[in-house]
Amino acid sequence: MNIAFFRLSLTSAAILAAAAPGTGAAQPAFPTKPVMLVVPFTPSSGSDIIARVLAPKLSERWGQPVIVDNRPGASGNIGAQHVAGAAPDGHTLLMAINSFTMTPFLYKSLPFDAVKDFTPVGKLAEAGYTFAVNADVPARDMKSMLEYIKKNDGKINYGTPGSGTPQHLAMELFKSHFGVDIMHVPYKGISGALTGIGGGQVQMMFATVHSMRPTAQAGKVHLLAVTGAERSPLVPDVPTFREQGITVMDSVDAWYGVIAPAGTPADVVNRINRDFIDVLKRDDVRASLAAQGLRISTDTPEEFRTLIANDLARWKKVIADASIKAD
Repeated sequence: MNIAFFRLSLTSAAILAAAAPGTGAAQPAFPTKPVMLVVPFTPSSGSDIIARVLAPKLSERWGQPVIVDNRPGASGNIGAQHVAGAAPDGHTLLMAINSFTMTPFLYKSLPFDAVKDFTPVGKLAEAGYTFAVNADVPARDMKSMLEYIKKNDGKINYGTPGSGTPQHLAMELFKSHFGVDIMHVPYKGISGALTGIGGGQVQMMFATVHSMRPTAQAGKVHLLAVTGAERSPLVPDVPTFREQGITVMDSVDAWYGVIAPAGTPADVVNRINRDFIDVLKRDDVRASLAAQGLRISTDTPEEFRTLIANDLARWKKVIADASIKAD
């Protein structure tokens, strides 16, 4: 074998090895520095809980620090703006929730475009909402509750953690579907809303199962239904809306996902998606999230993109029809 042919053979072999699927060379050079998980809400929020459960596991997997960076404010817009302006290399990620698809229609202007400035990575988990009523309300299922609402149309009210929140939009969707008139009482946060319904200042509200369960356990409210396809393991005796013949609330679960800046390379996006999903398969991770009322629900970047697009269309109509503005 002559030297020229030998060198050509080595070069060809190297090219084939680099292109072969499943080899180390096929992996993107990620991460090369600490990864920031930007939580656009305060500590102890759903996205914060998920980020803090996953961060140490991802750090072990990636060999780099994974830092939870809380940037609350403006219904999540401050954190989203930070990620939109970050380098598109996968090292700055937004821990988004479903309100990401609502805020574009709640504010007159935003410093980012929810579609053009981001790259969906994948959904991670969901949390069901429950429809709760004050203990003095004489209804124990959705059929009797609808009868009660129609009998008192325009005379009763519902609470939310604030105007433009997912809980607010869920109730407006409910009102629109059934053609009923219920007065909105916005509170400054979930704590005030829970106090309001527990004390009878408002008759009903939507809330995540996890946040409402203590008030129900105290006997101050009754839970009439939960969203989603299945009952919540936190309140297994509470039927779904679908079980009670109501399908319009099937798709209003709170979802949690990962979003990267626009322009992040596809191989990096796919690597991050795969690694998040692998970590979510761990028994200790699943148990930690389940204890907080969070159920794991993952998808591909393209499936997540479709979910975001569908939610943007849905909430645009709800917000426009009800003339809702953020607080």
